[in-house]
Amino acid sequence: MTTSTTVFNPFSAEFFEDPYPIYRKLRDHTPVYYSPEHDFYALSRHADVALGFKDFATFSSARGVTLEEIHSGEVAHGQSMIWMDPPEHRRMRSLVNKVFTPRAIKALENVVRDRIEFHLSRVDPAGFDVVADFSAFFPVEVISTMLGVPEADRQQVRILIDKFLERKPGEAGKSSDGAEAMVQAGMFFYQLVLERRAEPRDDMISALIAAQVDRDDGGATKLDDNEIVSFCLLLGGAGAETVTKLIGNAMVVFAEYPDQWRQLREDRSKIPAAVEEALRYVGPVQYDCRYTLAPVSLHDTTIPAGSAVMLLGASANRDERAFTDAEEFDINRDRAEAQNLGFGYGIHSCLGAALARMESALALEGLLQLLPAFEVDQANLRRVAMTSVGGYSHVPVRATAPT
Repeated sequence: MTTSTTVFNPFSAEFFEDPYPIYRKLRDHTPVYYSPEHDFYALSRHADVALGFKDFATFSSARGVTLEEIHSGEVAHGQSMIWMDPPEHRRMRSLVNKVFTPRAIKALENVVRDRIEFHLSRVDPAGFDVVADFSAFFPVEVISTMLGVPEADRQQVRILIDKFLERKPGEAGKSSDGAEAMVQAGMFFYQLVLERRAEPRDDMISALIAAQVDRDDGGATKLDDNEIVSFCLLLGGAGAETVTKLIGNAMVVFAEYPDQWRQLREDRSKIPAAVEEALRYVGPVQYDCRYTLAPVSLHDTTIPAGSAVMLLGASANRDERAFTDAEEFDINRDRAEAQNLGFGYGIHSCLGAALARMESALALEGLLQLLPAFEVDQANLRRVAMTSVGGYSHVPVRATAPT
């Protein structure tokens, strides 16, 4: 194995503060990194991470998608497709695709616009927090609406998911409070499933209850309560975190590149491309973990079978081997250069990617209207310390005079 002085600890304060300098060192000097402290390998280059996402026969999800799950041997959240390999994954994905359709997502556009307009109407452009006052609220309301969560309970889902994902610097495992938060979230969705079984409504939980899934024995059965709860936790967690962090991250970057914010102000048709570039450059999902079912040889290093492997998607998206001027933010970038791995790749690509893109685009549109020009209070930026998620809990901004 290549020796390196680089130390990569995805649970360190240094990593939580800014992972990108560490990623560059890994890509340049140790593209296959081994952590003796936490017993995992890490892949950081685009080609290698993309391979890991695509080759499910070697890089398995069935042992878990976090280091904690893989090392403990316990997948604690029940049976959902994120913890499956084909053919089970294929059957479950096909099932959820029937209820998570483009038509269903399109039907949410008015809900997304309404929630964005509501929360932006409550802030003062002279000074507010993009995350704490805005983007923390509306995404979870949208996915919760789709699931069928009562309005009064929607923010509680976000609070519990946040608590579960929190990590104190230096600690790889969830806290007792985090474990309890996941139990509470699971029980909440379990009660909701029981209510929908008794009284179905026009929501995703009711649709999942009514759907049938093909099983290994060739038969077809309904999903059980645990399977539906697992889907709810998966979608609720993704809905509560991804767009929330992406909008905060994007606004920090646009403050550093005000000319590109001005381009968006002058040409709103560039907004979708801006979402893609923000997802590439400062995407919220930092990594996904897999378990090797066979030895893997890369860059003169062999990863043994039975190893935990961290696929550093956020590093891959800054790989100059795949993207021209990869460390520069450019909303006019050629999208055909390489695959954006911000929402994963292959069979486990994000199910809600289309919804997240729509939410992000509409959020930027609303922020452009509110803040034709702005600056970030850098001294009061606050980053989160979470497993696999990177971003800010606080992004204070204020409007400035347009130039």
